[in-house]
Amino acid sequence: MAHKSEVRSDGHFLAGLLLVIVAAPAMALPLPGFPPGAVWNQDVSAAALHPNSASMISTLNGLGGANCGFGFCRMQIDFSNHVVHAPPGTATLPIADHASYGYYSPDCDATGAVPVPANGAIEGTTGYDCDNDNDDCHLLVVQGSMLYELYSTDRNDTQTALNTLCLATWRLDVVYPPEGRGDHCTSADAAGFPMAPLLFNADEVAAAIPVSGDLGHAIRFILPNDRMASDVSLGGVSGRLYVRPATHAGAPSGPVGSMPYGSRLRLRADFPLTNYSAGAQVILRTLKKYGMVLADGGNIALTAESDRYTTNTWASVGVNSRTFDLTAGATKVQVSDFQIIDTGPRIAETYDCVPTVLPTGLLFANGFE
Repeated sequence: MAHKSEVRSDGHFLAGLLLVIVAAPAMALPLPGFPPGAVWNQDVSAAALHPNSASMISTLNGLGGANCGFGFCRMQIDFSNHVVHAPPGTATLPIADHASYGYYSPDCDATGAVPVPANGAIEGTTGYDCDNDNDDCHLLVVQGSMLYELYSTDRNDTQTALNTLCLATWRLDVVYPPEGRGDHCTSADAAGFPMAPLLFNADEVAAAIPVSGDLGHAIRFILPNDRMASDVSLGGVSGRLYVRPATHAGAPSGPVGSMPYGSRLRLRADFPLTNYSAGAQVILRTLKKYGMVLADGGNIALTAESDRYTTNTWASVGVNSRTFDLTAGATKVQVSDFQIIDTGPRIAETYDCVPTVLPTGLLFANGFE
């Protein structure tokens, strides 16, 4: 999530007319993804480690208690996000400023209308109404090659607009440059990442089980803010900083020796899969090959899609929120089992967002900075 304490807003209303076309239901489809050249799809199993990988992992591992690091000291999974697939012609709602906190500008799209299919739902809810003063309330909608991601969102009382802190639209047919949607720019995720392509769901796990495969993309993860690196000597606001592929930092306040916002971690190659379910092994193989990227501040480490729209369920693939610390006879996954990939130097966070202008029809080259 982005952070309410960092709202930059001019308080203006960001809406258009409600376009009522057809109340089509949300569909069950695969998670959205970017072209093969996108950084999220890059195999990092042989990528160079950061020279301070071991020391950063050691520092993080000691935060929150001995052998801790993760929020709640475990690699727990959150299943509260939904990915809503909107058919062509779906009715839309315009965006409007968050009733209490305004809007993140210029980081987020200045105007926009978001498809809202029947049976769609905001994170943690069964519809489009959410307590966006207190909860994250992400809304993730895919329509064709467009991905609409909103943070701190709630449909207004008259059902004529989506009140939100941020709408970030992504083109799924584009390989974005290293600065993503813009350097020092947030998105619906505090690191400036897309969210939906970095989730994982029961259908893609089930598809990988018969071939002992993986998910084919990196996974989003989060840490408590006070366990992510800050460094006042870099000159950023309150010592805040990030590394690629991030383009923004939320509110990291941890020791300089820990890992920064945006860090990409991979699970050690020799981590044992013994006694984990076939579904859990898919996730572990993914963490070894594609890794996970530090996207936000919070306590529950991994973020999966709910099984609201999927054919398979998490129960059917043998995965639950405590799989990676409570599976009988299996090795508990800990921070100390990971390594940090070298993705470039630390960048001081100024919050001076410079939005990316995408040339029409151009696919950017990928790669770490």
